[in-house]
Amino acid sequence: MHLKQLLYLSLLGFSPILAHSSTLPGSTEIVWTKQHADTAALPLDKSVRYGKLPNGLTYYIRKNTEPQERVFMYLVNNVGSILENEQQRGLAHFLEHMAFNGTIHYPNNALVDYLQKNGISFGADINAYTSFNETVYQLQLPSNDGELVNNGFQILQDWAQGISLDHGEIDKERGVIMEEKRAGKSLSERIQDKTLPVALNQSLYAQRIPIGTEQVIQHFPYQEIESFYKNWYRPNLQAVIVVGDINVDQTEQLLKKQFSALKNPIKPTPRQEYTIPLKGKNQFMVVTDPEITSTSIDISIKYPERKLKSAADFKQAIIKALFNDMMAARYNPVFRTANPPFLGGGASLGGFMGGLDVFTIQINAKPGRLKEGFDAVWREIFRAKQLGFTANELQRAKDSYQSQMENLLEEKDKIASSQYVQEYIQHFLNGVASPGIEHEMKLINQILPKISLSDIQQILQQYLKDSDRDMIILAPEAEKATLPNEADMVGWINTLSKEKLTAFKEELSDLPLLKSDIKAGTIVKEEKDDQLGTTTLTLSNNIKVLLKPTNYQNNQITFQGFSYGGTSVYDDKDFQSATNAVSLVGASGLGNYTADQFEKSLAGRTASASPFISETAQGVSGYANNKDLALALEMMYGYFTEPRLDTAITAGILANAKDGLKDRDKNGDAVFQDSVMALLSGNNIRRTGLTADKIKQIDPQRALAIYKERFADASDYKFTFVGSFDIEKIKPLIAKYIGGLPSTGKKETVYRNLHINIPAGKIDKKFALSKEDKAMVYLVLSDEYEYNEQHNIALQAFREVLEIRLLERLREEEGGVYSPSIQMDYNKLPDARYTLTVAFSCSVANADKLAQYSIEEIEKLKKEGPSAENLDKFKANDKLNYESALKTNDFWSNYLYSNLYNGDDMHRIFQRSALRDHLNPAAVKEVAQRFINDNNVIKIVQLPEAKK
Repeated sequence: MHLKQLLYLSLLGFSPILAHSSTLPGSTEIVWTKQHADTAALPLDKSVRYGKLPNGLTYYIRKNTEPQERVFMYLVNNVGSILENEQQRGLAHFLEHMAFNGTIHYPNNALVDYLQKNGISFGADINAYTSFNETVYQLQLPSNDGELVNNGFQILQDWAQGISLDHGEIDKERGVIMEEKRAGKSLSERIQDKTLPVALNQSLYAQRIPIGTEQVIQHFPYQEIESFYKNWYRPNLQAVIVVGDINVDQTEQLLKKQFSALKNPIKPTPRQEYTIPLKGKNQFMVVTDPEITSTSIDISIKYPERKLKSAADFKQAIIKALFNDMMAARYNPVFRTANPPFLGGGASLGGFMGGLDVFTIQINAKPGRLKEGFDAVWREIFRAKQLGFTANELQRAKDSYQSQMENLLEEKDKIASSQYVQEYIQHFLNGVASPGIEHEMKLINQILPKISLSDIQQILQQYLKDSDRDMIILAPEAEKATLPNEADMVGWINTLSKEKLTAFKEELSDLPLLKSDIKAGTIVKEEKDDQLGTTTLTLSNNIKVLLKPTNYQNNQITFQGFSYGGTSVYDDKDFQSATNAVSLVGASGLGNYTADQFEKSLAGRTASASPFISETAQGVSGYANNKDLALALEMMYGYFTEPRLDTAITAGILANAKDGLKDRDKNGDAVFQDSVMALLSGNNIRRTGLTADKIKQIDPQRALAIYKERFADASDYKFTFVGSFDIEKIKPLIAKYIGGLPSTGKKETVYRNLHINIPAGKIDKKFALSKEDKAMVYLVLSDEYEYNEQHNIALQAFREVLEIRLLERLREEEGGVYSPSIQMDYNKLPDARYTLTVAFSCSVANADKLAQYSIEEIEKLKKEGPSAENLDKFKANDKLNYESALKTNDFWSNYLYSNLYNGDDMHRIFQRSALRDHLNPAAVKEVAQRFINDNNVIKIVQLPEAKK
């Protein structure tokens, strides 16, 4: 992901630094102009072929080999739900659905069927989404299959102007979309329905939620969707984006040939840009609901959006990113107290929509402490406004920012094609600059050193204003009478603004991370496996380290290490202390450093090490770039030898955990999930939900003692390292930090098999807990299993074919669900078992019927085996997925670790292609009949609560 994405899109989860929305309006083109350098539009990256056809269609083509032999093909429409009229509410989204139910060249369901036969997975590789201002269709195809790529262009063209809109298919899809709408019914939707009109300033956006209205979905005349399609799906509002392992010139010729024939309407309706007006007024709202479990306040101060087009915009966006980083760090010490004033809180600048950005202030209050939490959050805002930040704070934020961008630059030839696609979508729809990572890094090197404390200080002076401010309180129904009104909250803010605050103080340390020197071990044995590309080192403390150097990333190293044991070796009375030991220790700092000092010491560094204690093992995992690998290993060593326990922090963690449970029993979904876990575990306390009694059982000192016991002896540990390292250069680090780990030579208790398994037999349980008129159905089949590669791939095929059949029957034939979830889990340790789970939401009236249909499909698949056609779909998809996975560090890290944990043959991966290719319907049927036990079926249904 490139810089402007880090700056512009992180509100949607794209970045840890800043926030911005992907649904902002506009399609301004970026061109060079002879203006002042800071305000001139940034150029588009020269590595992308950009153009427009005579009919107005825009295109972006880029060669990129991550992943190899793959191409991403997108059709982007500058068209969304905001363009609907009252009779069309929901039809932009409905039209997106219809693109998969018949086109000129692929009638009915032929399109999805054709792609699945070629290994393309519906959902992962072929998908679409509709938002307020755009509708985007995507394909991911193997680029070395010329016929498939050519047909991919045909599919994009069909979506652009060749969707069939068959009346029968429309009527079938009404039920599917109603089920999608039903699936969204929840506490979140109830809150959204009340708050969106306020958040969107009563603009048209509030009336154009993409899912639409029930009345329109169920009853719209066919001509309405036909009219919407013909009016808005036109080349001057469309872009085709092609990024992947391709020949750019050939691709451009194919694209021009395929899309030049698209026509615009003779009299096109102008594409109006809709904005959310700023009225200069403040708004206040209180929303209560029986299922809200804690009181929170969301304050949004809106202001005009500043789109990222020029170097000046770039600088302003970096300043906002630094401010967010520094502001977040101010709240961390407040959390790390024995009695934190809130469950959560903070302030940040980010993006919104409709031409607006937003300054957001959030407080999640503790029971009975709303004003205290409110004051604590606002006090830090006013402290920063009145007294500013420190030079040290700014330098740490700069170091972190610079480090992130340098890491991106080092990986410039490893950037995923999907990330480039997202950039060009934003360029087309919103005019967001996309100059390329090298140009971006030049800008950063020019801009970042010159950003001053006064630049940061100006942020709050500019954006913390008393107008265009929304205050929304969300609270449990029972607290309605005690909540503050708008005047109360304004009074709180005014009082706080007049407080005489002291300057922010922080405690820094120049001590080394660890108190004791490390006594390095030695490498006593080295074994190479040329076929696997690995080297195994045996160290003087008996630890084994498996090394696999790769070139899949330029500057990324991941490691994992484990030993058997875990929480299983402790009795139930110690379980809560054992299972929470890592959380308490990990929050307390390390070695010489308190938690705050440790966090600050990592600014600008790319290094992480995280201990864990699972049920059957304990260990550590981490990552680093090459420069900071020694630091990550030093951290790892510290978690073995110098853990800390901060009594104030642990008291705060436990207090927050207890306060966070208040009124949990009033949230139907939470109670349902707890009930499911209790049922599936035989009500075992190690699987059931957290309770106040369980929190009381957590003894921090006992937790520390257990932690030290688990990490006292590393002599039977096994480690894996995967990534961009040189074996000879990494050896001294491994000898020092891993070879130096404590080793008593005492053989560790392996683990206890607690036999916490899903109950056998047929169980039918209903819980009337939902506040919504819908059912949530779970079907769980589980039994003993013989774990091996041949059986595993057969079960994977069974799951894949079952998913195809349930989509066909429950969705396409019955129109009764939106998207059933099918999960197949199998494990070797501590017990070899499999678990098959089918889950879906539906109408209450259909719950039992659709559950029975699901069981019928499982029984039929078990009895008859999969059709050759559906099995071939699995095999084609598995082949493509494995080809891509084998070229990633994540795959190899997980593969090597799981094989060490299970004691499996490391070379089994080389058998997979043959096992897949020889897999036939009879083999799948045989494995299914042997293990899928339809006498062990647990049916769990969540229903609406009884009306009072």
